[in-house]
Formats: sequence, C-alpha cells, structure tokens
Amino acid sequence: MSWNHFPYFALVAVLLWATGAYAAWKNKKTLTLSATVAGLLVFFSFIVAMWISLERPPLRTMGETRLWYSLFLPFAGLVVYLRWRYKWILSFSTILATVFIMVNVLKPEIHNKTLMPALQSPWFAPHVIVYMFAYALLGAATVMAIYLLFIKKTPCTADEMDITDNLVYVGLSFMTLGMLMGAFWAKEAWGHYWAWDPKETWAAVTWFAYLCYVHFRRSRPYNLRPALYMLIVSFLLLQMCWWGINYLPAAQGTSVHTYNLS
Repeated sequence: MSWNHFPYFALVAVLLWATGAYAAWKNKKTLTLSATVAGLLVFFSFIVAMWISLERPPLRTMGETRLWYSLFLPFAGLVVYLRWRYKWILSFSTILATVFIMVNVLKPEIHNKTLMPALQSPWFAPHVIVYMFAYALLGAATVMAIYLLFIKKTPCTADEMDITDNLVYVGLSFMTLGMLMGAFWAKEAWGHYWAWDPKETWAAVTWFAYLCYVHFRRSRPYNLRPALYMLIVSFLLLQMCWWGINYLPAAQGTSVHTYNLS
C-alpha cells in the first residue's frame, strides 16, 4: 500500500459518509448507520494497510495524524447523531473531515519507514491516537458552537448545550489521558516528565483553556454566548498546539516535537 492509493479510499469513504449524512436528514437511521460505518471501515482499512506497509504506526507526520483526525470526525458525528438525533452533525463532520482529506490529497507528505529512536516507544501510538480522538470530539464541540452562534436563528436550547458540554467533557478527558501518556513517554525517551518544551507549553495552554470553559459553564450556566466563544478560541489554541507550533521560530531547532515535519 502506498500514499498513491489514498485518493481512491478517501473518495469511497467520503461518498459513504455523505450518503449517511443525507440519510440522517431523511430520518433513515438504518441507512445512516450502515453508510457511515461502511465509510469508517473503508477509511480505517487504508490506515491499517499503511501501518502494515510502513511497518510502524502511521502517526509520525502531520499527514499521518490528519488521517486519524479525518477518521474520528465522522465517528464523533455518528455518536452525537445516535445519542441525540441531531441530523445536521453528520453533514458538518463529513465536510470538516473532507477538508482534512483534501489537504492530504493536495499536499501529500513523504511516508517512509524511518522512525527516530524517541518514537520507538510503546507510548507513541496510544498517546497520538488518544489525542487525535480528543481533537475530533473537541472539533465536534466547536462545530456545535459555530452552529449555535452563527447559523441557528433561534436561541440555544438546554439539550443543545448539553450536547456541547458532553463533547467537551469527554474530549477533555481523553486529552488529559493523552497528556499523561505523553508524560510517561517523555520520561522514557528524554528522562523527564515535563520540560516546558514549546509543544508542551501550548498543550498546557490548550488544556487550561478547555478547563476554563468547563468551570465557566458550571459557575454561569445561563451565560451561553461567552461560553460558545470560549470554545472557538480554545479550538484555535488547539490548532496551534497540533500543527501551528511547528512553524513558530521558538520551536525551530529546539523543540523535540518537530520531528513530524519530515
């Protein structure tokens, strides 16, 4: 399996996800579930094939992490749909996943078998996968915030805020778990749990931003618009933590986390 095969798998997956999203609008639950799951399986089969071909987890480069993010977004949308019957969430998650897929199609990265010693750790795969799942859930929460702030014409309901809050709670929990795994990985690879590396600093900033949202919602449950804006700002910080840090001068040549650029 090579990166040249990716557009074919991606096209089939996106078409299946789009079918599931359309079926959700038509209240066809069985078709929604079967089409979305089929798309997830097609996309995941490419990831597994790449894993076998590379003889390592496809988690090293930004392109590889985008694969997992594109996989988890429709999965998060499906969970929200099945739990709360929100019809539009699958459409938004499919569009967002398609954007990340198109970035990978238009700007493919070199996926070689080289894995630096620091990445040859049992903590590597679970740390990144858990983080990508957290990012997908928090991305879904951001989609909810954008919808409620700028698209929905009527005031937010308690159920809608409940969906948003639960996505943040679960996403923040997985982010916390990912940070703990990263600390154990850092201890094994570099001899310390935390060193305030630029990547680690932005990870802490992002974690505290979402924690502030949680505390704000608990202390001021009826002050909705500021909370939703906090989610958007937190997601922007998350993007800086995920990939923006690689382009900051402070990280060039000093951060131990810039290995995913090549």
